Amino acid sequence: MNRFTILGDQLPPHLVELLGDDVDVLPWTDSPDEDTARDVVGIVTYGHPRVDGPLLDRFPNVRIVSNHGVGVDHIDVAAAGQRGIPVGNTPGCLDRSTADMTMALLLAAARNVVTGDEYARSPEFTQYDPSILIGHEVSGATLGIIGMGRIGQHVARRAKAFDMKVIYYNRNPNAAAEEALGVEYAALFEILETSDFVSLNCPLTPETEGLIGDEEFELMKSSAILINMARGPVVDTDALYRALTTGQIAAAAVDVTDPEPLPRDHPLLGLKNLVITPHLGSASNRTRRRMLELTAENLRAGLLGHPLPHRVEG
Repeated sequence: MNRFTILGDQLPPHLVELLGDDVDVLPWTDSPDEDTARDVVGIVTYGHPRVDGPLLDRFPNVRIVSNHGVGVDHIDVAAAGQRGIPVGNTPGCLDRSTADMTMALLLAAARNVVTGDEYARSPEFTQYDPSILIGHEVSGATLGIIGMGRIGQHVARRAKAFDMKVIYYNRNPNAAAEEALGVEYAALFEILETSDFVSLNCPLTPETEGLIGDEEFELMKSSAILINMARGPVVDTDALYRALTTGQIAAAAVDVTDPEPLPRDHPLLGLKNLVITPHLGSASNRTRRRMLELTAENLRAGLLGHPLPHRVEG
């Protein structure tokens, strides 16, 4: 039986089990010896390690890069393609769980869930006071979704259940989503000017990097709340801090940051009007199991020279 050596780090036991007994996992290293590097025929990216041309050149016999997740902004897909290396990801299985988390962050920021939890546990909470922690109404509010792909459409479905008006901005209008979900296309500036909540559900690309900065925050309502379930670099971190501390917007809730994680002394971490979660968009039990399965399926197909079940085109 052939044995395969792959590059991977901190892989969960279930993924190692799914890869099979004929797969040996080599931890990531910056300076493997040449013999070891030639043995590596596959790469698994778990936790967003950077894969670029120089790294691939150090492992000349790699046949497949299998990414645990949908976003591949940490992988130079073009560089892999130039070397004849397919890149696989895990689309579809995490759309609903990421949309769930989008709504969880929206509600948490709107209704002071995190601040309320901290206060309810504190010595200061000795009696009910109906005048404190007044939040923002979600029902009937306008939600602007930036990115009407699979995840954005699931967010829209959930928002409709809250009787929200949903408008969206996309690189191209999505007529099918408009018909199926009753959402309305709007220009980016209209989304920012009119939305009570702005949800970022777009991929990180050269076009979306730095999409939300000082100029965009200035267009938003002072009562608006930003939710970022995309990638940290979609939002200018310094501009976010300025918007939250000057009252340019009311609050934000983010599952991703730039950098990620933020330095432990970063000023954003001290803000009460910011909810931060540690990249939990797909972190549900069923979704993560399926992601591991797809990661293993893509890797196995690539190692055997078969078409990948889920290949990233680039």
